[in-house]
Formats: sequence, structure tokens, C-alpha cells
Amino acid sequence: MIVYSVLDIAGINIAQQILKHYAFTASPKLYKTSPLYTADVNGHPTVLVALKEEAVCAQYLQDDFPDADLIVFISRHTSQSGKPTLTVHTPGNFGAAEFGGYPKIVSVAPAVAMQTALKALDHYRRHLSLSGYQVSYECTHHGPSLNVPAMFVELGSSPAQWSDSRAAEAVAHSALTAVGTFTNTGVSAVLGIGGTHYNEKFTTMALMDTALFGHMIPKYAVSAIDSSMIRQCVERTFENVPLALLDWKGISSKDKPSLLSALEQASLPYQKI
Repeated sequence: MIVYSVLDIAGINIAQQILKHYAFTASPKLYKTSPLYTADVNGHPTVLVALKEEAVCAQYLQDDFPDADLIVFISRHTSQSGKPTLTVHTPGNFGAAEFGGYPKIVSVAPAVAMQTALKALDHYRRHLSLSGYQVSYECTHHGPSLNVPAMFVELGSSPAQWSDSRAAEAVAHSALTAVGTFTNTGVSAVLGIGGTHYNEKFTTMALMDTALFGHMIPKYAVSAIDSSMIRQCVERTFENVPLALLDWKGISSKDKPSLLSALEQASLPYQKI
């Protein structure tokens, strides 16, 4: 599934680029009065869905589309800096559910699909001459909290970028690349912990194929992490997760003892980077 909100100008623009560049056809069926578009994307039957509410509130999707193997949200990204940014992340909450989803429940992270989208964003950033844009992972945040592999591919960070057709095209191609190559490859992923919300170290490692990240826990959320959340992040990753990578300098000294204790209780080996 590829999902966007009619309240989101970036999502609308990305969806328009999908319809422009890919062979989606209008379905005779409607979804809550919205048209559905379908296509075969490299052997993957795919549906493009418009929501009447914000994507972060789409907790019901897994009930309405129980056969979905992967849900890719195409949406705007917002930040105070307003920097032109192309981002990828999986949804879920380490603490309170302030923006959709459930408290302390994360979605299933599709690590390979996320890396595929990240690398595609980097490729199309260069191919479409979007040199002013930064490509980055974001850490796991906001809703919905879904029981199927789910990810956001976003265009940001201000209205100027949300209306940028070339940047919207880059996100469209990247989302479709992730959908078209989605499979259970049997590879292993890691749990990333520490650093900023836009972890440059994790992003670079993924782009260089030196690590494959599922959930990523930022520095500001580490104090809320216990062994049960560690286990949940491991279990709710589509790929096997045998290891955590710790951005050691990007973790507050006061949080390090409790974090290491939580990793030990969860029986998850770790490596400091």
C-alpha cells in the first residue's frame, strides 16, 4: 500500500507524481468516498490510497486492509529549521502517543525497504539536481502503531519544498522502488540507539551498506527505554535483529548505565560506534 492524506499538500504532490510516472489505474471501488488506484509494481499488487485525515492517525488501516504486506506513507516533513530534507523512518512511540498510534507501541520496521528508499532518495537527489536537499533517516516517531511493516518517506521541511515537483518526484520514485523490491531477504538488521533525531552516522552507514537499521532510538528518548521496549523493537522489526549499535557519544552519560542494563536484561548484544 502507498498512503497519503488529502490534508497534506506534499502527500498530494507526491501522489500526483506517482500517477504521472507509473501505470496506476482507477479502481471502480472507493475507500471512504476516496478513489483507489491500483498497479502491479514489479510483481507486487499495489494500491494507492487517499485518507481524509492525517496519516499519523491511520491506526485503522491494518483492519481495513488486512492483506497489506507493506504500508508506505508518502507525506510532508516539518521541522523548525525549514531545511530542504528527504527522509525515511518507521512510525511508533517510545513514550506517550502525542501524534497518533498507541503509547509505547512501535510499528513493524521494514529495515531493507527503509534502506532501499533511503538509497533511492540519495540517487534521485543527484539525478534530479536536488543538491540543496539533505537525505536522512529519522528515528522512530509518531503514529500509527501498526502490526505490519510500515514506513514513511517524506518531503520537507516547509511549504516551499512541499510544492517542489522535482522533490516530490524523487519521493515518488523512492517509495515505488521500496515497494517494488520488498521481500523477506533473510538478512539481519540492527537496532540503532543514540544520536540526534536525524542520525548522520546511521544514515551514512546505511548508504554505504555497512549496517541495516530497523528501529532507531534517539538520544532524547533513551531515558524512557527499558528491556521490554528493547525486546519490542527487536521483535517488531521485519528482519532478524541480533545486535544493537550504540552511537556512544550521542547518549547522555546519565542514561548509559540504565541503557546497558536494559540491553543485558533483553539479552541483546551491542557494539559501540
